[in-house]
Amino acid sequence: MTHPSIPGFTRHRVRVDDDVTLTAAVGGTGSPVVLLHGFPQTHLMWRHVAADLAADHTVICPDLRGYGASDKPAETGPDVYAKRTMARDVVRLAAALGHERFLLAGHDRGALVAFRAAMDHPGTVSRALFLDVLPTLDMWDALHGVSGAVGFHLYLMAQAPGLPERMIQASADAFFAHFLDAWTHDPAAIPADVRRHYLDASAAAVPSVVADYRASAGVDVDHDSADRAAGNRLVMPVTVLQQDWGAALGYHAEGLWSAWAENLRHRTVSCGHFMAEEDPKLIAAEIRALTDR
Repeated sequence: MTHPSIPGFTRHRVRVDDDVTLTAAVGGTGSPVVLLHGFPQTHLMWRHVAADLAADHTVICPDLRGYGASDKPAETGPDVYAKRTMARDVVRLAAALGHERFLLAGHDRGALVAFRAAMDHPGTVSRALFLDVLPTLDMWDALHGVSGAVGFHLYLMAQAPGLPERMIQASADAFFAHFLDAWTHDPAAIPADVRRHYLDASAAAVPSVVADYRASAGVDVDHDSADRAAGNRLVMPVTVLQQDWGAALGYHAEGLWSAWAENLRHRTVSCGHFMAEEDPKLIAAEIRALTDR
């Protein structure tokens, strides 16, 4: 399977663990910005934002472990796809490329990795941007009643290994396409060739995608809970952009995030979930604004 990348960017393969090598697209010059993709996507979701930021930043767009062209280790224990492990991958990747400190932005699953990186590596992550997500601990608390059905996939992939993988693999195109359709306000933002890439890449990564989600129902909750109990907070400037899910699910997103971040800018946006593709100018502008805080 071919893996398209961001035009004008260079493809790098960097070993970050004993059995894991990440693939990353790197371009531009200037202060470093690392962009982490969400589900069910690859680093290609950042193509517009990355091209914009490359005018004045070094932009690093990896495929997370388990996704796209990066390695997909077998799930042999809860830590293999823990966000703590995936965050360490990102820190090691940036260091191998010559960057010991960087701005980190993440969308969806990538935002959960970015959150853990910012918690665990505050001396490395200078600023953080999170797109359309709640921290794992708050996400599970927010899902309740019939309105929580929007997160059915979280419960499916939280099950023990075997059943969720078989169910998803039996109808992978339909499963992953559901989210691309349901979460997009402007379908034209994800053209047919990009959509096909996302579907093919996701179908080829079902076990690792499920393992990523399974970790968020176990070890990731443990890590967030330990930080909450210890009173640990994000110390760097933080920006969060979200859709207005809170009204439907009965939570106050800004209030939840403010409990984690000392220096928070929270903004509700009108585009769909796939913000970097539906409104790339907004996302690039927010990243640039964050560099000035």
